[in-house]
Amino acid sequence: MIRSLMIVAGLLMSLNVMAEKVATLSVQQALLSSKAAEAFRAELQKEFSSEQKQLLDLEAQAKKIQQQLKKGQGTQSKEVTDQQRVQFQKAFGEYQRLGQELQQVQREREQLFLQEMRPKLDAVIRGLIEKDGYDLVLNKQATIYAKPGLDITAKVVELLNKQ
Repeated sequence: MIRSLMIVAGLLMSLNVMAEKVATLSVQQALLSSKAAEAFRAELQKEFSSEQKQLLDLEAQAKKIQQQLKKGQGTQSKEVTDQQRVQFQKAFGEYQRLGQELQQVQREREQLFLQEMRPKLDAVIRGLIEKDGYDLVLNKQATIYAKPGLDITAKVVELLNKQ
C-alpha cells in the first residue's frame, strides 16, 4: 500500500515537472452548481409536487394509524386492533410503493438531464483548457491535496451558465 502511494506520488511529481499549468476540477459539482441544474431541480419540484404531497399525506396517515395502534394496545378489541394493523400495512405499503416509483422517475429524469448537459460541459472544459493552456486537469475528488487556486470548477460553472 505504501509502495503504491509512493509510486503514484512519484508519477504525479514527474507529471508536474512536465506539466507547466495544472488544475483541478469537480465535474459533478460544476454540473450541479449550474443555473441549468437549478432550473431543472425547480422544474422537477413543480412537476412532482402533487406526488410529493400525496407521499406526505400517506406518511402522515400511516403515522396516525401507528399512533392509534400504540395508544389502543390492551384497551381495544382484537378486531379493532387487527383492522388498524391492516390499515397501517396498506397505508405504509402504498407509501413505500409511491416513494420508490417517484424516486425511480426522478432518477431517470436526472440521468436524461446529465446526458443532455454532458456535451455542453465537455465543450466548456475543452474551451477553457485551450484558452488558458492547461497541460493537466485532475479530477478534484481524486486529489489528496491541491492549492485552492488550482481549482477551476467555479470558472467552468461560470462558462456553463453563459451558454
